[in-house]
Amino acid sequence: MTSKVIVITGASGGIGAAVARRLGADGHRLVLGARRVAELERVAAEARSRGAPDARAVATDVTRRDDVLRLRDAALDAFGGFDVWINNAGRGITRLVLDLTDADVDDMIAVNVKSALYGMQAAVPHFVERGAGHLINVSSTLGRVPISPFRSAYSAAKAALASLTTSLRLDLAERHPGVHVSLVLPGVVTTDFAQNVRGTPIAPVTGGVRAQTAEEVAEVFADLVAHPAAERYTNPRSVEAAREYYAQLYGGE
Repeated sequence: MTSKVIVITGASGGIGAAVARRLGADGHRLVLGARRVAELERVAAEARSRGAPDARAVATDVTRRDDVLRLRDAALDAFGGFDVWINNAGRGITRLVLDLTDADVDDMIAVNVKSALYGMQAAVPHFVERGAGHLINVSSTLGRVPISPFRSAYSAAKAALASLTTSLRLDLAERHPGVHVSLVLPGVVTTDFAQNVRGTPIAPVTGGVRAQTAEEVAEVFADLVAHPAAERYTNPRSVEAAREYYAQLYGGE
């Protein structure tokens, strides 16, 4: 596989860290962004130990546009460009709809939507200029199948991100066919995500789908980097669960 330069946000733990380690093992060069610098440096070191020719940690608060632009510039300065940008940073919530505050909604939009928008607006012009590149946005199956009422604004934010991703893909498809736009939809993953939500941690609703490890999810990302596709559920069972949900919703039609 040709070595690529890959930027990953939210890379200090969970799915982002697992993806960094996995892509490092494939020999890709990495630029990793997150707020937790010590953890981020450790992930970068782990990626290098697994085969990454280079892995750099850049302190990044993805809710700040200037930080995202600085992450982009770090990749440009270090490698002269980048091939893949993964908007992975995100945060959950445990609030029912009627309990949501303005601050709750603002936080979910800032972390799950605007951060990815900043990444899209930072990365895609570079891809367009080069005539090639791959943007990957990380949504959630809850953005398609909102079966966890207490994830309310998180599910809504991830649905918004899915819609923005599709809009961008359609916008670029005809004029810039060398620029790929992908959406990844993880389900329940055995990380500390549920412990770091806004509000009181609550065990996730699985919808009858087995939880995956972060390493299993990272395998999907590795395949997607090698073979770009419009959308990928990380858990094959989630595809059938989504079909069943909409079949029930519309009376089997």
